[in-house]
Amino acid sequence: MAEELSIIVGRYLDGHESAFGDLLQRFRGRVYGLCYRMLGQREDAEDATQETFLRVARNLHRWDPTRAFEPWLLTIAGNRCRTRLAKRTRRPKEITLEHPVEDSSVQAQRGQLLAEEVDLALQGIRDDYRNAFELFHRSQMEYQQIAEQLGVPLGTVKTWVHRARQELVQKLAMREVVVAGKS
Repeated sequence: MAEELSIIVGRYLDGHESAFGDLLQRFRGRVYGLCYRMLGQREDAEDATQETFLRVARNLHRWDPTRAFEPWLLTIAGNRCRTRLAKRTRRPKEITLEHPVEDSSVQAQRGQLLAEEVDLALQGIRDDYRNAFELFHRSQMEYQQIAEQLGVPLGTVKTWVHRARQELVQKLAMREVVVAGKS
């Protein structure tokens, strides 16, 4: 076999390109197997196998025919795999953002659009519900202060604010406006 291999290599070095196909056919499976075991990914193993045979084609004149061919070939394959593994560790990991970062002008536009949608939806809510809601959320008043200002019991104010929220969410949902945590 070693003698036959020397003949194939000699033919290739003499310019018979088809002789390299014989080397490929004979050793491709072993080289791919080594690359796959080292890299653990089919695509990387295929690439490393191809790189190995390109290196062999360029450096076949350096092979010493008194030494075994297969260990020389598998050493080249192992080196290609180690180079790929080193590149993997140096390659920065891709970070995927769950929610893409938007610039502040886009966020401001969305906030303005949502505020306009809320104002439109509030116009369709009963006056006392809307007044209690706006005093609580926009004026940041406490329930007790709202009750005193509107002249109604504390429980009534809480009910009105709650019902205003419910109606607001329903109206926004009908208009297909997305509200934080709801759609």
